[in-house]
Amino acid sequence: MSADAGTNVSMFLQSIHAISSPDDCSAIYDRWAKTYDIDVRHAGVDYVAPTVTAEAVVAANGNIAGSILDAGCGTGLVGVALSQAGAKNIDGIDISSGMLDVARRTGIYKDLSVVDMSVVIDKRDQSYDVITCVGTFTEAHVSPIPAFRELVRIVKRDGLVVATVSDDVWVSGGYKAEVERLGAVGAVDILSTATVEYRRGTNKRARMVVLKRK
Repeated sequence: MSADAGTNVSMFLQSIHAISSPDDCSAIYDRWAKTYDIDVRHAGVDYVAPTVTAEAVVAANGNIAGSILDAGCGTGLVGVALSQAGAKNIDGIDISSGMLDVARRTGIYKDLSVVDMSVVIDKRDQSYDVITCVGTFTEAHVSPIPAFRELVRIVKRDGLVVATVSDDVWVSGGYKAEVERLGAVGAVDILSTATVEYRRGTNKRARMVVLKRK
């Protein structure tokens, strides 16, 4: 990869951690969509979170053959990893129409729609067996409230929510507190909040939050 390409990746990585609004978020990812997959697989990024998340779904005995929502699906890297694990019934939502255009070309998703996860999600209660959310709970992106509560609402009873949360904001961003609250009120069993690799090339790590709805 050229030096110019590497600089381009660095610029986008800096930009996504300085997002100030949902409109700003969609605009930045729309601009990045065409080169995103190449950029995050190379240039010292090595974005392994999608594969690690699919592995976490399987390890937690998630219903990989059931209905799956890939929340914050981006260009479809998580969907591809889930498909390789055997999933065939995947929907995706994301704030960026540009990223969804790329995801659509994977041919993996049954339905893709533009959704702002910082507000109530337009999905019925208990719609999915598994919900994944990767790369969304991070700096300057989607806050834990109401997003975690919404994901739990739309997963089926005994279904799984499997989500990465950047280690940098796990405590300071209120994610740990919201996950613990959902456990305390009896909404979920907290199966894991283990620290995992996220972007190997930049030594960035995340919590792998695995929740089972009661």
